[in-house]
Amino acid sequence: MGKLTGKVAVITGAARGQGRSHALRLASEGADIIALDVCEDIASTSYTGSTADDLAETAAEIEKLDRRVVTAKADVRNYEQLDTAIGKGVSELGRLDIVCANAGILSMGQLHDLTEDSWLEMIDINLNGVWRTTKAATPHLIESGGGGSIIITASGAALHGVQNIGHYVAAKTGVIGLMRTLSIELAPHRIRANAISPTNVNSDMIQNDALYRLYLPHIENPTREQFAEAVSTTHPMGIPWVEPADVSAVVAFLASDESRYITGMQVPIMAGRDC
Repeated sequence: MGKLTGKVAVITGAARGQGRSHALRLASEGADIIALDVCEDIASTSYTGSTADDLAETAAEIEKLDRRVVTAKADVRNYEQLDTAIGKGVSELGRLDIVCANAGILSMGQLHDLTEDSWLEMIDINLNGVWRTTKAATPHLIESGGGGSIIITASGAALHGVQNIGHYVAAKTGVIGLMRTLSIELAPHRIRANAISPTNVNSDMIQNDALYRLYLPHIENPTREQFAEAVSTTHPMGIPWVEPADVSAVVAFLASDESRYITGMQVPIMAGRDC
């Protein structure tokens, strides 16, 4: 018996990276999973998007843990897709208890150089997409009647300004405000809302040439090792990044009854970096 046995979780951005890690950790604790992902490239980003094969691999790993899983291609920019996918998952799995609003992107540029399309795409995915996810999921949480937990992926970047990703900072700061209001509005239903604010997480979002060159503009073709050395200086604990599993451990805690009276909080996972 895991600490999430009998519960059902929906996770956006579940095809790979943090989303896949969260899905597998919650499944290992006994939860059944509704795994959603856009499964396509995003125009404003410099790294390759997730694929349908990635989402199928997440599902296969969940099934190896002897848990049920429902998958769907769903874009957080499209409320109808989310509403349909979550409704289908709840119909098949019977209830909803946990929401991981995790889907997000990273693109780069100084604020005055950003195109309007890049700004709008960032806000539509990283902020509006979280609102759409919670809007679609909340009625099912209430109907299930056992309380619930909403966990929003914010970022350490939301805790202070960061140059070259101002639109990302704005979106992630916004979801913290969204979370705080959700925590008040949903408290009478014993539905909690919290945010996690990790530093760099070892995934495709940071492991790409564009980000390497941003940190190391004086090097023609910077390597992963050089990037790691550069970003290690930003963490007092001396590490370059945390692993997705480090973040998933916090997600599992916030999803469980062990945190049943914790709501309205943002939890930094920052390796000692100024919070």
